[in-house]
Amino acid sequence: MRVINYTVNKKYNDRPLLHFLKGHIKLSTHIIQSLRHNYGAVLINGKPHRLVDKVFEGDVLEIHLPDKNALPELWETDLEIIFEDDDILIINKPSGVSVHPTYNHPNGTLCNAVANYLVKTNQENLTPRAVGRLDKVTSGVMIFAKNSFSASRLNGNIEKVYTAIACGEMEKSGTVNAPIYRPDPNKTIRAVGDGGDSAVTHWRVLDFFDGKSYLEIKTETGRTHQIRVHCAYIGHPLLGDEMYGAPVTENLRRAALHCKSVTFIHPVSGEELTFTASEPDDIKKELKKAEILVDKPDNIC
Repeated sequence: MRVINYTVNKKYNDRPLLHFLKGHIKLSTHIIQSLRHNYGAVLINGKPHRLVDKVFEGDVLEIHLPDKNALPELWETDLEIIFEDDDILIINKPSGVSVHPTYNHPNGTLCNAVANYLVKTNQENLTPRAVGRLDKVTSGVMIFAKNSFSASRLNGNIEKVYTAIACGEMEKSGTVNAPIYRPDPNKTIRAVGDGGDSAVTHWRVLDFFDGKSYLEIKTETGRTHQIRVHCAYIGHPLLGDEMYGAPVTENLRRAALHCKSVTFIHPVSGEELTFTASEPDDIKKELKKAEILVDKPDNIC
């Protein structure tokens, strides 16, 4: 169980504890309900308090966050860990590995691997929660929250930067603002169309080579397959992405898409953090043919 301490500031002096939990700490409704029904989960100056009780400036809160979800099945595999503390785990996700287990595939996913890692490191009381999922074919920086509080604080508050290789020579920069929907509920493929969920993707070209575009991409939304769908929609599918009409190469037999960095505010410390991961070998080999320096971010046309 994760225990977090806070000191009440002047703004919440002589106000109900619930106001501080919602307004300052920004706990989710689910967590607040768990605390409400677990007397002693919140201590003020060492004594249990109800959420309706008032707090005062200088009071010290000790919050015992509930975390009772069962661990998924365990999968023994190597993980490239970029960063870890009591609240988050940052991993460089390989391409070809799904993030979440499903009914038909309950094992062999990143969640299974992280669960196994937590057990091996005596953290089996924690339940990993993937925040900001990446597609199975996408590689790069992936965040796991170690408790429900961290997950709720991070969800929707992560800025990602992707790199990709698209077919054809694109404009040096641009934006796609087009809704995405799922034409067939039995298939994973997505498409642009009326009635879909709003989706916005921004790109800039880092370099051109062999009739292709090496891109930096940022998104305002996080729809399934968003970058792949949007690039295909404007006539520039990602190299290797057969699902959306692109050819494969000797080096790339999956969509050439990599999450290069994530930036976020740490859910507990409040510190702004950025973590990066360079492109994997398949993308590097494709770029190396054109002598593009993939680890030089300012290689702008």
